[in-house]
Amino acid sequence: MTLLMACLGVFVAYLPVTSVSVSLTAIQSALSTNTSQLSWVSDAFVLPMAAFILTAGVFGDVHGRKKVYLAGLLLSAAGAATSLTAHSIGQLWAGQALSGIGAAALLPTTLALISHAVPDHRERGKFIGFWAMCLLGALAVGGVIAGVILGHTGWRWIFLVPIPVALLAFGFSLKLLPESRAPRIGQLDWPGQITAALAITALVYGVIQGGEGSFGDTQVVLALAVAVISGTLFVVAERRSAHPMLDLALFRSPGFTATTLVAMVMFLGMIGFFFVLSLYFGMVQHLDTLGTAWRMLLITGAALLVSGVAGRIMHKVSPRLLITAGLLMVTAALLTLLDADASTSFGSLSWRLVLLGLGMGFVTTPMTAVAVASVPHPLAGMAAAGNNAFRQVGGALGPAVLGALLTSRAASALPGRLSDAGVDGPLADRLTEAVRDDGLGAAASVPLGARTGQVWGAVGDAFLDGMRLCLTVSAALTFLAAVLAFVLLRPRANRTGTAKVVRESAASTPSSPKQPEAVVNEGA
Repeated sequence: MTLLMACLGVFVAYLPVTSVSVSLTAIQSALSTNTSQLSWVSDAFVLPMAAFILTAGVFGDVHGRKKVYLAGLLLSAAGAATSLTAHSIGQLWAGQALSGIGAAALLPTTLALISHAVPDHRERGKFIGFWAMCLLGALAVGGVIAGVILGHTGWRWIFLVPIPVALLAFGFSLKLLPESRAPRIGQLDWPGQITAALAITALVYGVIQGGEGSFGDTQVVLALAVAVISGTLFVVAERRSAHPMLDLALFRSPGFTATTLVAMVMFLGMIGFFFVLSLYFGMVQHLDTLGTAWRMLLITGAALLVSGVAGRIMHKVSPRLLITAGLLMVTAALLTLLDADASTSFGSLSWRLVLLGLGMGFVTTPMTAVAVASVPHPLAGMAAAGNNAFRQVGGALGPAVLGALLTSRAASALPGRLSDAGVDGPLADRLTEAVRDDGLGAAASVPLGARTGQVWGAVGDAFLDGMRLCLTVSAALTFLAAVLAFVLLRPRANRTGTAKVVRESAASTPSSPKQPEAVVNEGA
């Protein structure tokens, strides 16, 4: 029952990710948004998730994981209902933010519930494999469901599906899910929570606004300064707190440190690329939402199939090898997409997207399992929350960073592309100014007359210039993550290949209550 409820919880948490991602073109058209506003549709979900996931993990450890889990389901349903009735971009952001807070409550508690129910780390790997499959399953079906809905009705109805699933899980869990807490006494770390939320919010805001305008703008400089100051204060607060929400001693575990860095770097590249890929299918290949969803399903479907296998073989194959190999596969897949253009066929794209999904599947389950297994059992909730928090920080920065790169590169390339297409004079100037101010979608607001085909061909070529830059950056980030995984995850298996777990005291003194025993997991 715990596994079933955990899987339903993570399904609800991640269902909005691809359903919104494949609907971005429809949302942009319906609400007349620019690229910056559109990137906030994704970031309004990911940002609160990253900001509150640590608090949710600690709150569940102290006051009961079942309570936090149930609250997460209700918040997810409320957020979906808010987005379902949205008639403005502001209300859509608000709904996405509520759903993000709900996801922040669900992610660490579902993993902590599994860890409590299955204390043996080898057996737990299989259960985390099922958990990861449900996460990827939500990503897989979310896009298809959105495509089917948008083929028959408006974009708002994509938010209907999470509501009954969340309420169904709430009803079953209220009666059947056992309560659990961490065997330690603590309290919420408000200084840490406030400084972490400020740092994450200011950083993502500064990156988005800097990419849209200039990183020299006063508001951007102030936002980035607030991010640096808040991040520094967070470290100070956690070092001094008797009950830190993220005990910095966890980073003495190479397994936890490695998987946390890998998760953040990988998600920065991948979530950002999914944002760009969705726009490519809509703006360049002119696919409808369902066509986009089927192509995205190749990625998530392949990842779903492989993640279950990865969970079963982790005790036989080093997670270091699985994670490194998976990241190298993702890097290779991204590089093969560099020659994609408006005429690239489904068949030509399919094997590259499948390769991308296979690589993701080999990374997701081992990365999560190592992060949870690399710390003492009572700290599983904190470890799960910390790993997911850094993962979501990367996910929040992804659309911001790559969206900014896409807009900047496409806007600079557009004049040359218009000239190549034979479009010049006042029309070219108006188009260039509109795109520079409001993104590529703004070209639709300029009267084009008989040159519509030429202009949209030039806009598509400019977009491809920006997408190739984004692909290069994403590939570089995933390759960096592969190097980090290979260097930091160094297993020393015994003769039978069984992982050797070395426990080292991270406390400055044996009686110190604030420094937990760090576990260096040198294998699974």
